[in-house]
Amino acid sequence: MSDLMKQAEERMNKSLQALKKEFASVRAGRATPGLLDKVTVEYYGTSMPIHQLASITAPEPRLLVIQPWDKGALAEIEKAILKSDLGLTPTNDGQVIRLAIPQLTQERRQELARMVRKLAEESRVAIRNIRREANDEIRKSEKDGSVSEDEGRRLQERIQGLTDRFIEEIDRLLAAKEKEITEV
Repeated sequence: MSDLMKQAEERMNKSLQALKKEFASVRAGRATPGLLDKVTVEYYGTSMPIHQLASITAPEPRLLVIQPWDKGALAEIEKAILKSDLGLTPTNDGQVIRLAIPQLTQERRQELARMVRKLAEESRVAIRNIRREANDEIRKSEKDGSVSEDEGRRLQERIQGLTDRFIEEIDRLLAAKEKEITEV
């Protein structure tokens, strides 16, 4: 049964990591290299993430500089950014690509905050589903007699504690991301 706890914790942790990755790619008006995590570039017939083709830096709060290791990739990276759903227009000087991050409108900030809350809720649901599956497994073990009722109850309480801890972490991440989005 301890492997059931480990497995539940592992799955909850994966769900939390997925949420962190989603949050990193949400544009909050500030330039972060994580904005480009979802953008892939067709390069020599292979689809690759930008960070495998170039170094990405944020020298200013509203500017990303992409410096490809191979100058031949410059045009492909530029095309990939234009095709992405970021809504950013790259400027290419032949050496590097600069991405100016525009100031977000209040309406766009509210839209992003709603989207972030939705992502957090989806994560909470995933955590609760993992809890439900673990509890079902415990009940099944109680029925077939491999776990006593008291031990089953203790395991369910531990699973609930784990669930509470992960949901608190999701709420903390959500609050931080909402603060970042609404900050002008």
